[in-house]
Amino acid sequence: MINYFYQGGPVMYPLLFCSLISLAIVIERGIFWMREKKRRNRKLLDRFMSLVEKEELEEAREVVADSRDPVVRVLVCGIVHREFSLKDALRMSADEEIARMRRYLPILDTMITLSPLLGILGTVTGIIYSFNMLGSAGVENPAMITAGIGQALLTTAFGLAIAIFSLIPYNYFLSTIEKAAQEMEKYGTTLEILFERAHGKH
Repeated sequence: MINYFYQGGPVMYPLLFCSLISLAIVIERGIFWMREKKRRNRKLLDRFMSLVEKEELEEAREVVADSRDPVVRVLVCGIVHREFSLKDALRMSADEEIARMRRYLPILDTMITLSPLLGILGTVTGIIYSFNMLGSAGVENPAMITAGIGQALLTTAFGLAIAIFSLIPYNYFLSTIEKAAQEMEKYGTTLEILFERAHGKH
């Protein structure tokens, strides 16, 4: 593997940098989502919504006081600021949670795009090297020409490998964020309906 790395030429160094960044982000986000899933508590969330429906708001807040469930945090923010604007408070809190979930993903997206481009750059420089060798060494020394072609193929392969193995977790993280956003929206809408119904009674 080390021999392949050196054969790939100077472009392999930025590709190595991209792979290390991608790996670090994938590991960090993987740990983040494992932690988030442990914080989710559907029973507590349903109990919270049941108390809100009964208009027992203080008790509802006390029940989820120690919860780190992101959906619960969004709903509690809406209740706290309900006198000003429940809808805006829910949206603001949800945006903060989504931003926290999307952390580092733009960098990972950049690495997915950049790695194949660096691979293509290595391909171009390898082909240029091959043509230069062809001009100076001629067809009598094919080993020097094939060395440049090998360099071109190696950088392309490494760039594509980084992009492919980064794209799979990246799409998983995006789909997980989308599900979380849909759940926040669902419970937030339910909370708005409950408050509108409560105001309609008074």
